[in-house]
Amino acid sequence: MNNNTSPMKQVAWMPLVIATMLIIGVLCPPQALAQLPARFYWKTLSGANAVPLVVEVLNSNTNPFDSAHTVTPGADVDATLALVGYARTFSLFDRATMAALIVPMGHISGDVTVAGRSFSQSANGFGDPMLEFDINLIGPPAQKNIPDVIRYEPGFSVDLLADLAFPIGKYDSGKPLNIGQNRWYGRVGLPIVWQLGPWVPGRRTTLELLPAIWFFGDNDNYVGQNMETDPLFQLDVHVTRDLTEHLWGAVDASWYYGGKATINGVAGKRLDNFGMGITLGYQINDNINLTVGYKTTLDDKGADDLKMDCFMVTLVYGWHPLLEGSKRLKSSEK
Repeated sequence: MNNNTSPMKQVAWMPLVIATMLIIGVLCPPQALAQLPARFYWKTLSGANAVPLVVEVLNSNTNPFDSAHTVTPGADVDATLALVGYARTFSLFDRATMAALIVPMGHISGDVTVAGRSFSQSANGFGDPMLEFDINLIGPPAQKNIPDVIRYEPGFSVDLLADLAFPIGKYDSGKPLNIGQNRWYGRVGLPIVWQLGPWVPGRRTTLELLPAIWFFGDNDNYVGQNMETDPLFQLDVHVTRDLTEHLWGAVDASWYYGGKATINGVAGKRLDNFGMGITLGYQINDNINLTVGYKTTLDDKGADDLKMDCFMVTLVYGWHPLLEGSKRLKSSEK
């Protein structure tokens, strides 16, 4: 192992490490900027649970509830998203696995022109819930007990990721801006985590990549028209670093390519845009983590370029039966 701390010191840090690695695993679904936060696919002890609350404030020329990010030239859209969910880690074929459900809700308003018709509208309600499944393919085996956690280092790990959104969110076919999308969509990806240096709280550094392809069904009633969307390729890159034992930061970058929308046979322009961002995470206690981040597109001067600014605040409560039992035992000994 690269760790140069004693086993006793590592055990003392276990509650913090377990909670941190669980909590950062469910910070944000892939809605805003189609970019997940840094450290999203770190692994933790099997049997852990988490409930996230995410609030995002965005301005864009596309619908931020739509993962295809179909650009409407000249549009000016403001949105406030609140996202809640549940995630659980477990072992499958001795590999670290996570399953999560995220439900978006919120408010969206703006001015949009579609097929020569101008709309000034607003909408609010629940969006399309999304299921996510992630299993590690290359890397250390699943962490099933405390000794596994003590020995764990990601090294170079690769996962297989699958997301699927269910088209049951609020939708009005007479409006171009909706919380729900009236179509099936999802993605397949390969999250990669590359450990750089020692795996010690306060000193951890990683390079993380997520190449993924989004797939979209047809929306057969988009303001009375049929909308088809080509697959969208997404690449996220994060360089992360512990600043202290409780605080970490990251520089984030993303690239989107494809996703050309065709409405009633009239093809739009495919995306070819870059985005940048920063993320800060703070461990409040063994169960609660606070994360703040800002993301923005860069090459967005053209009328058909994706433009988006996003500010995000996340509060996540995580727990593990082993961790909670240890805390109760310590409390009874006082």
